[in-house]
Formats: sequence, C-alpha cells, structure tokens
Amino acid sequence: MPNLVKLKTVHSDSGSLSVFEKLMPGTIKRVYYIYGTHHIPRGGHRHHSTWNALICLRGQCRIYVHNGVSESLFVLNQPNECLILEPKDWYKMEDFSDDAILLILSNQYYSVKDYIDDPYQMTDK
Repeated sequence: MPNLVKLKTVHSDSGSLSVFEKLMPGTIKRVYYIYGTHHIPRGGHRHHSTWNALICLRGQCRIYVHNGVSESLFVLNQPNECLILEPKDWYKMEDFSDDAILLILSNQYYSVKDYIDDPYQMTDK
C-alpha cells in the first residue's frame, strides 16, 4: 500500500534539513532522479521485490498508484514529503511541472527481471 509520509525536518535561520531514514526495509542501494521530462509520463510498472521512495525536490508531479485492490493519486510538491511504494504498487509518474526534479531511492540494484510492466486489471463493482 502506498504511504505518503512527512519527513523529519529541522528548520533554522540557515535553511531546512529533511531526513530520510527507517522508512523502507533494507538499505538504500540505488538513487536516481528524473527531470526535464517535457510532460511525458514515466514509470508504468511495479516490482517483484524493490521498494521505492519518491521525493519531489523541486516543482511538482502526480503519482498514480494501483496496488491490485485500490487506486490512489498523489501530488508531490513538497521536498519534505516522501511517497513510499511497496513492490506490489504499480505506479505511473505524470504531469511533471517544467522545473520538477523527482528523486527516487530504491532498496535494490537495477535489474530488468524485477520489473512487472503489466498493470492490474480493473475490477467491476
């Protein structure tokens, strides 16, 4: 289940410092960031074992998440907010502002075998 958390943040006259710790299992093994998307959606996958943490450092973007049971839509626009995604969370990153910088922290190294591109099937209610 996706989880939007406020990062522990310390404010002072010299600026703010936000801390990412103890929010997902394992250790951080991969860090990357997305920028200059020209409003093209990214992602469209879930994982077999990787947890991800998404932080929009600048600007904003939307994250659509479907975990096989429910759908959620998150707007990331604060550098002290972090969206934690479990492996079962199929997600798409979209509607990037021109100045958006989206930081992603992963607890696994990149492996194409860990990606599941097919979205969950929608269920009728």
